[in-house]
Amino acid sequence: MSTINIPVSVLNLAPVREGQTPKDAVDSMVDLAQATEKMGYKRYWIAEHHNSPTLVSSATSILIKHTLEHTKTIRVGSGGVMLPNHSPLVVAEQFGTMETIYPNRLDLGLGRAPGTDMMTASALRRSQNDSVYTFPDDINALLTYFGPEEKQGYVKAYPGVGTNIPIYILGSSTDSAYLAAKLGLPYVFASHFAPRYMEEAISIYRARFQPSQYLDKPYMMVCLNVIATENDAEAEKEITTMQQFFLNVVRGSSNPLQPPVDTMEGIWSPAEKEMASSMSSVTFMGSKETVKAQLINFQEKYNVDEIMAVSYIYDEDKQKRSYEILKEIVKEK
Repeated sequence: MSTINIPVSVLNLAPVREGQTPKDAVDSMVDLAQATEKMGYKRYWIAEHHNSPTLVSSATSILIKHTLEHTKTIRVGSGGVMLPNHSPLVVAEQFGTMETIYPNRLDLGLGRAPGTDMMTASALRRSQNDSVYTFPDDINALLTYFGPEEKQGYVKAYPGVGTNIPIYILGSSTDSAYLAAKLGLPYVFASHFAPRYMEEAISIYRARFQPSQYLDKPYMMVCLNVIATENDAEAEKEITTMQQFFLNVVRGSSNPLQPPVDTMEGIWSPAEKEMASSMSSVTFMGSKETVKAQLINFQEKYNVDEIMAVSYIYDEDKQKRSYEILKEIVKEK
């Protein structure tokens, strides 16, 4: 399998780099969207995180609107809207409004995690009951709100009715695979930070998929980390930014995205290294040839329908170059 013909997309958590203000981080997010649009990426999704001073992605729909405003063709969406934090009607109205302004460019990725710690989740929640368990009902509500006029109930989303905004189920466990299969919706697995159940989730989704009015066969997307550079040695250094990012997660610390270092020895303990490395184990890294070989191996094993790449690279030009290299790999004939 020497030809790799697969759509590639971008996920951005909108990190604040060391030395940046939050406004700089938003500008960087838009700049990357414009660059990857020119490269021919299919979609550009923005995450949702709360109470994190190192990420500016708390008001996801506002960032999506801002990105749509500053791009022309790339699809922009949520990776994802965390439904326990939001009323489905409000989500439908916000996305219905954006779809009205920027038709046929919007995706709605939905997750069931809060995207934060439990105390912050409690402050965000729309009810004191655990709305994680209403996730399937909330998705069905959104599908209805975006559906035709004759399928609406008394409460409708204006704008929203008849917009048919595509919905994607996001997940990091097997629960989401069962749900996406049952609803006949496209499925996106979060291998970029929770790869443990990836293989099982892909199998479940494909085996149990029920065709729907939205999709006639499974559509499997995998989100993973990519550090593509001019040579393998450079990737070994650039990946230390990502390793420091995951060390932040392991420690619960809040350092901005750090420049690369010569070595992580002395920065993390063996236990921290093991935890951070297990979270980021699905990573393509190295030169164009190396990353191409990794992608071919991955596709021979999983044969997914679309790759969504996250690249934690401190230098913005090198980050763009990483996306450029990945795009060159998949369009090579």
